[in-house]
Amino acid sequence: MTFEDLEPKNVTRKPVDLSTWNIEDLEGYIANMKTEIQRAEAMIVEKQSVSSAAESLFKR
Repeated sequence: MTFEDLEPKNVTRKPVDLSTWNIEDLEGYIANMKTEIQRAEAMIVEKQSVSSAAESLFKR
């Protein structure tokens, strides 16, 4: 069990105040967010694959 397991799953987070960030920081933030989106999308594909495999196994 990790610390992340103890955090509530559906908490609405307060948006980050970007008004004081410089351009380089904003570009880095965007790059990090895009990387995180790709990681989440890959996890969705993986979970769909596992789910499909399980469904086909139990439908037999």
